[in-house]
Amino acid sequence: MATSDVHGRDLRYFVTVAEELHFTRAAERLYVSQPALSKQIRALERQLGVELLRRDRQGVALTAAGEALLAPARRVLAAWEEAAAAVERARAVQRATLTVGMSTSPGRGGLLPAIRSRFTAAHPETALRVRQVSWDDPTAGLADGSVDVAFVWLPLPDAERYGWTVLAEEPRLVALPDTHPLAARTDLTFTDLLDEPFLALPRSAGILRDHFLALDARAGRPPRIGAEIAGTEETYEALVAGLGICLVAEGNAPLITLGGVTTRPVRGLSPSRYALAWRREDGELPLVRGYARACRGVAGDGSAAP
Repeated sequence: MATSDVHGRDLRYFVTVAEELHFTRAAERLYVSQPALSKQIRALERQLGVELLRRDRQGVALTAAGEALLAPARRVLAAWEEAAAAVERARAVQRATLTVGMSTSPGRGGLLPAIRSRFTAAHPETALRVRQVSWDDPTAGLADGSVDVAFVWLPLPDAERYGWTVLAEEPRLVALPDTHPLAARTDLTFTDLLDEPFLALPRSAGILRDHFLALDARAGRPPRIGAEIAGTEETYEALVAGLGICLVAEGNAPLITLGGVTTRPVRGLSPSRYALAWRREDGELPLVRGYARACRGVAGDGSAAP
């Protein structure tokens, strides 16, 4: 009995006839002709070496072998439908859109294109959408659910809500106008900056605002705030206007040293950490995991290096 070659279509045809006990009605349900259906059932019987349906003037009836096959055939078809649905769900995930939040372009020698290339190679049917988010939101859209993953600076507010993978650890530099007296010096400590007015992130940035004001290095001495800034252009304009100085991660220095602004290293400051983050409840989603894997791969193999 060559049961290994029985197709799902053959079982579906048999089950439909067994349920209708009428070839014409079964053919209508299956959208095939009655002769084609009869031919397929006879072929199945020959393949199994047993009669499944008895046809006579009174109609169609199941044989003992047909009765024995009906329940297992239904289970096989149900299992196949479940498998097909699982495959379709997986395909839908692959075809989905992953929204990536960021406050400033990651830059850093082509980090973002390298991650995109690696991710799309593994998920070719997934669309990537980038959403630019104001510095008012240090989670770059994760907190309000408008993005799936985000490039962020640590520390994050409500850190227990998020998972992350660190992509870069960079020293904090001081950015200041070219005309500032400290711009002529190449060896600065944070003590040299304590009395200077600082540009600050919006208050909604919380502990990230504190980080870039270096509260951890002030020994309780409050900072002087010259202005609040919520974007790269605002920062540059405020620096050129002499409203204050600011700390900036080394990888972001090219974004604001556009003429009239310079950066200098500062001794005595802990580094900044740039990370890809996601909501903890989304950490096992295939596309979130895939994007995080691509980020780790690029950061680990130096693909984004200039």
